[in-house]
Amino acid sequence: MHDHHALILTSVLIFIFGLVSKLSARSIFTAPMFFVAVGIMISSFGLGLFHIKADTQMVKFVAELTLIIILFVDGSLLKLTHLKDALSGISGRLLLIGLPLTAILGSLFGILIFPEWGVWSILLLALILSPTDAALGQAVVKSEVVPDEIKQGISIESGLNDGMVLPPILICIAALAQGGTALPNDQNWLQYIILQLTLGPIVGVIIGHFGGKAIDFACSNNWMESTFQRLSCLSLAILAFSFAEAVQGNGFIAAFVAGLTLSVNNRIVRDRIQEFGEAEGQLLSLFIFLIFGLVAVPAFISYWDLSSIVYAILSLTVIRMLPVAICLMGFKLNMYSKLFIGWFGPRGIASILYLLIVIGDIGTEGHEDVLSVIVLTVLISIFAHGISALPMTNKFR
Repeated sequence: MHDHHALILTSVLIFIFGLVSKLSARSIFTAPMFFVAVGIMISSFGLGLFHIKADTQMVKFVAELTLIIILFVDGSLLKLTHLKDALSGISGRLLLIGLPLTAILGSLFGILIFPEWGVWSILLLALILSPTDAALGQAVVKSEVVPDEIKQGISIESGLNDGMVLPPILICIAALAQGGTALPNDQNWLQYIILQLTLGPIVGVIIGHFGGKAIDFACSNNWMESTFQRLSCLSLAILAFSFAEAVQGNGFIAAFVAGLTLSVNNRIVRDRIQEFGEAEGQLLSLFIFLIFGLVAVPAFISYWDLSSIVYAILSLTVIRMLPVAICLMGFKLNMYSKLFIGWFGPRGIASILYLLIVIGDIGTEGHEDVLSVIVLTVLISIFAHGISALPMTNKFR
């Protein structure tokens, strides 16, 4: 069956789940769990009706578009002028101390558990499994009983850490590619990375600043309808990505920086842009979760072994929770709150999207073991964090 049938299936599932979405919010069954589970069941009992591969152009396109929107919205949610204030609390500790420690600890455990792997593969594994996804525990960030500082810390951390780990992930991909499709033929990988990490942010600043100024000017003169205010989220995010890629900069970094430097000062207009982006990002994310269950899980399940299981469990526990405990030392939080923050570092959409980008850039051949551990960790996280969100949240009552 052709790839577009997955879009039809996604639309049907979104409609079905939407009918009971409020009931789901009061239960331990989340939308990501539903879409992944359906994908796995169809791959197991679909009688060969679906033949979708993770490296097809449609999947890569949707994955890239999803990440572009998510990064742009993540950046826009935190104005550059407010960055210092936002990073002075729990989120700052989690991002500036906890995130690097998580990547380092993940690499050290990777060396111990997978001694036969190369250093770039281990670094790639640790980095892809470092960013968190608050959407997998919506009961946490939407709860009225969880203290605001904890909810804000978890939300800001998950909103920014995917953009922060992107540059080193790109370095790993470039190093593993060694002249493959991820690199221009006339440049070595170091030159390529330098261009990616410099031209991407420059393009992002230009698009975010001047695009935002243009929106503010048009709105102040009553030229721009609210519909097109919302649509400008897609326009600016895609423009930043496309222009950066055209000049050999990194489009994903450009999209994040464009959101971070978005100079829309009208609060109502800014909210419209962000709300539209979040809704579109959610829509595309559900498609990615379906593809994850439909394609990624069955493709890599045969590579799972005891070492994979051990690393996946450690990634969701010790590798995450120990750095959180260290970075929150001195904070006036009780032990349960620190354990709560440490546990709710689920691995979700960012890890899946980076996984798909790796597959699209360097393929799966020779990297099956690394990719299989990422898939296993995310799969466990989707269900473990989804099931535990509501009962653990209720303990704050």
